[in-house]
Amino acid sequence: MAVRAQYEHSSDIGVFAKLTNAYCLVSIGGSENFYSVFESELADVIPVVHTSISDSRIIGRLTAGNRNGLLCPSGTTDQELQHVRNCLPDSVVIRRIDERLSALGNVVACNDYVALVHPDIDRETEEIIADTLKVEVFRQTVADNALVGSYCAFTNQGGIVHPQTKVESLDELSSLIQVPLVAGTVNRGSDVIGAGLLVNDWCAFCGLDTTSTEISVVENIFKLGGHQPSAIATSMHKSLVDSMT
Repeated sequence: MAVRAQYEHSSDIGVFAKLTNAYCLVSIGGSENFYSVFESELADVIPVVHTSISDSRIIGRLTAGNRNGLLCPSGTTDQELQHVRNCLPDSVVIRRIDERLSALGNVVACNDYVALVHPDIDRETEEIIADTLKVEVFRQTVADNALVGSYCAFTNQGGIVHPQTKVESLDELSSLIQVPLVAGTVNRGSDVIGAGLLVNDWCAFCGLDTTSTEISVVENIFKLGGHQPSAIATSMHKSLVDSMT
């Protein structure tokens, strides 16, 4: 199921946390309420690690990762790297990348098999991403935006992309990633999907401003809470027809 959360009065929780199938990173300096939302859902299954990256709280935008690995920018300190390494499972490879586009969370979107990256990312970085995260890498844009990590979020089950993504682009991205995609929003109409949504294969966290309709789309496309892909649409259609008859 999808859970609403807020970081220090901000609904952009994807800026302050990173969620994968193997671990969850949350920024230091948040309230206990923020941490408890994640720990109540995840602590029995995967580690929830409190950390900073490059002495900054915006860890969701600075890092990229999946169940196989975690990529950190070159500004990450040795202490931060050691702390994260101590807390994550041994199977997760952690790499520091010397990349000009250092906000890795904005320029990389990935699941456990495929990564979409900014078209201008270094060739060396592309190889490190493929090697560390064990993914196929594609240089792509989302609705003509080069910041693929900001404007889409996808798992091994499905994905949401920028609401102005054209149908042809949606089909192309879907065939690349090999999961169903839908154009949508979070946080009451925000197109910055990556900032407002954290999702893995079994749970999702949305910003507090996210509407119930947006949450139903999230639960539907990511196959959370036992919804079949068309179950919500069918029930909504039925209720509409009932109200009109």
